[in-house]
Amino acid sequence: MLKSLSIKNYALIESLLFEPSEGFSAITGETGAGKSIMLGALNLLTGERADSKTLLDDSQKCVIEAIFSISKLNLSDFFTQQELDYQEDTVIRREISPQGKSRAFINDTPVNLDILSEISAKLMDIHSQHDNLLLATSKFQLNIIDAFAQNASFLNQYFIDYQAYKQLVENIEKWKIEASQMQKEFDFNSYLLSELLEAKLEIGEQELLENEVSTLENAEDIKLKLNTCAEILSGSEIAIENGLAQVLSQINQLAKISNQFDDLRRRILALVAESKDITNEISRFEEKTELDPERLAQTRERIDLIYKLQKKHGVSTIEKLIEIQQDLDSKTVGFSSISEQIENAEKQRFEQENKLKKLALSLSESRKKQFKVLENQVIEHLKNLGMPNNTFLIECNEIPFTETGIDKINMLFSANKGVNPVALKNAASGGEFSRLMFALKYIMAEKTALPTLVFDEIDTGISGEIALKMADMMQKIAQKQQIITITHLHQIAAKGTKHFFVYKDEKATSTKTNIRLLSDNERITKIAEMIGGSNPSLASIESAKEMLL
Repeated sequence: MLKSLSIKNYALIESLLFEPSEGFSAITGETGAGKSIMLGALNLLTGERADSKTLLDDSQKCVIEAIFSISKLNLSDFFTQQELDYQEDTVIRREISPQGKSRAFINDTPVNLDILSEISAKLMDIHSQHDNLLLATSKFQLNIIDAFAQNASFLNQYFIDYQAYKQLVENIEKWKIEASQMQKEFDFNSYLLSELLEAKLEIGEQELLENEVSTLENAEDIKLKLNTCAEILSGSEIAIENGLAQVLSQINQLAKISNQFDDLRRRILALVAESKDITNEISRFEEKTELDPERLAQTRERIDLIYKLQKKHGVSTIEKLIEIQQDLDSKTVGFSSISEQIENAEKQRFEQENKLKKLALSLSESRKKQFKVLENQVIEHLKNLGMPNNTFLIECNEIPFTETGIDKINMLFSANKGVNPVALKNAASGGEFSRLMFALKYIMAEKTALPTLVFDEIDTGISGEIALKMADMMQKIAQKQQIITITHLHQIAAKGTKHFFVYKDEKATSTKTNIRLLSDNERITKIAEMIGGSNPSLASIESAKEMLL
């Protein structure tokens, strides 16, 4: 329930406080007095776009604040989810700075406009001419059907399963795109991997092969040089080994004379032993070194393969090639993994789709059961509102899964006898649309827990007895929920629990809009003026008194 609405520095409003009745509040006023301005301010609390041009004083900020009593609305979970402080008297505020910046608050906590819009939709339903346009849309019509059928919990379960299904479909599509790209890479990577695996590379192999190639290529020269070394050491008349043997003989004789030659003798002995060892090592190398053209060709082929692979992959070592081989192996395994992932997800999607289909069909059945009931109620209410020959039908066509099911609703309407009903967007005049919308709102009031219902001149195009019937219907709505009606009809204004009058205050230097609650006597006068003009007759005054009894 809306307890109060405060508007400051908005359009023609300098400062205004509106405290509606818990039941039925009627707002009247002269044309251009500013009734629509109040509605515009209220719409800002629903998240509509703000504009600094609406500021009365462009040096001051605009502040619109509403206090709602929400204790009966079960909104504590919503506040918890949005990390907001829950208060039974919740304050919603919108501020517009002179620079055009807009800020929104719920219980003094800053919120974005999406959250503001979401909570305001739970607190009030504002009817305007825009709603008449919405009524022609399939989505709005579907919402009416679901509210009438009280499908909220059903829809919530379906939506959860639909989101799960949608996520699976999105994942599968994403993975298929990845798999398609990976398939191309997989074929190429598999080729590269098989090439490296076939090479059977080993760490340290390249250096050994390069040494072997160099040795085999120079085998003849190596053998020649080794033979020369062996000849110098032991095979010629001036062989080093023979020379060392002669030196050792002389030193042995000297060592017998004096022990001062012992150290020198030991060193020469070591040279003799080392010389023999070197000679033997040279002989072994010489014996091992062979002219082997076939082995040279094989080794060259192997090392050419290694060089080719290194060039292909842009590296210079076998270690790097082995790292690349391991990476390629991981990638090919990854492709197999995503293929398996897609296969499993497809099975889950099939199961989820079957589950969702059952829910969607049940939801559709729940809606269809209410079509005839709703059609009959709308037709009867429209007869009371001056359209005795109206026709109202609801069509339903199956469509692919959406977040609201598989139904596309199309409401058909005709206001006149003998005229086939057509889609709402082609069917009704403005006054007829308003009455149709009112009939639906009246029916929905029985089904929903929306506390505040705001009508902006929904009585356009009616008068007389029909206006009285609409006023009676508004009174019935007000018995269950708060209703605020901006009206130009005395029949409706007279039914309000409270009657507010919007007027232009021209006492100051500039015109400003204000609102006041009419006293009983003021109310008689204003209703009499609505009946008989600015100078109402005694009969108009008596009629006003009678209407207010």
